[in-house]
Amino acid sequence: MGTQRFSQALVRRGHHVTVLQDIDAFNSLKETAEPVVTKETDGVEVIRLRSRLGALSSLLTQQTGKPVIQGKRIRQILDQGKFDVINFHNISLVGGPGILSAGNALKLYMAHEHWLVCPSHVLWRHNREACTGRECLRCVLHYKRPPQLWRYTGYLERQLKHVDAFIAMSEFSRDKHYELGFPREMEVVNYFIPGGSARNPDLDAGSPHPRPYFLFVGRLEKIKGLDDVIPVFRTYKDADFIIAGDGTHASVLKGLAEGIPNIKFLGRLAPEALDRYYRHAQALIVPSAGFETFGIILIESFRQGTPVIARKIGPFPEIVRRSGGGELFSGPDELPEAMRRIQSDPGYRQRLASSAADSFVKYWSESAVMPQYLDLVRKTAAAKGRKDLVEKLKMAGVA
Repeated sequence: MGTQRFSQALVRRGHHVTVLQDIDAFNSLKETAEPVVTKETDGVEVIRLRSRLGALSSLLTQQTGKPVIQGKRIRQILDQGKFDVINFHNISLVGGPGILSAGNALKLYMAHEHWLVCPSHVLWRHNREACTGRECLRCVLHYKRPPQLWRYTGYLERQLKHVDAFIAMSEFSRDKHYELGFPREMEVVNYFIPGGSARNPDLDAGSPHPRPYFLFVGRLEKIKGLDDVIPVFRTYKDADFIIAGDGTHASVLKGLAEGIPNIKFLGRLAPEALDRYYRHAQALIVPSAGFETFGIILIESFRQGTPVIARKIGPFPEIVRRSGGGELFSGPDELPEAMRRIQSDPGYRQRLASSAADSFVKYWSESAVMPQYLDLVRKTAAAKGRKDLVEKLKMAGVA
């Protein structure tokens, strides 16, 4: 979603955008049906890469760190496309570090995950706890994935030299990369959501739920931290807990919620339906137990003027303190008190809600973030002596 929003925002600013999407990689990890590409109405050109080898193509890339099957075509597209800028996003199964040398444009890498420093991408050690120290070989075996031997050869570090700038999605993520030995400087450009504040009067018409409720939105996986939040609602009876999402951990969580009548599982919801649930929640609860690179659901909640209660881990303290739009908790014993403060004091909740909505517009709206990204492109181009690109950006309004 972040890459889609980013691409569409560039098109709205008059840039031509081509996206290379590896369908073999998507299908090897998919939880949903393969996305359908219709005739683009947003102006983004999408080139879908697919081979007859399917998941084997992705496995070869994962094991060798190179685009064994699709490499020739990718290089042909990047070399002949006359692109000014190449943005690398989730390349682990598309081309691995081997693809970083393709193309002659200015190159930027956006670290949506921690793949540059973590073979499992998410710093979730042994598939059970936040990673506080490297145990990579044992960890990938716990994930039942084959080890990537190229990570021990210096190959990644050599390929990084082909990239002109690296972008972290939060200050926390940048610092975590440094802590784990990432050798290059990183800039910080946050995620955004298109448009301004989403104060749509139609959403104020009525709550989608008959009782006061707190909300969770996200994948139902152990890393998301719901295991120690659900039991809180055995004794917190003054509000319901609405859980929107699905995932491999869903059956465990539903078993844990057995006999707690004020917990409701909604499954996956369309964005329009989610907006109404965000709007009328007492607060969004964000209990993730791992080190995320950002927290898009926090700014989705802010956009609707809804406070958040987030675990004091990863980038969440950075976002909550910057916004003034919520509270932090360290463990489940602190959660009921935070919920009670927000639910029992409408004036306090309204102050948090107003700060949340204002901070969204100021820091995480498209109009706030895209100029930061384009200015980074300009600075990088100037540092590399790309006067032609600096001039093009100037003509496009990037001073």
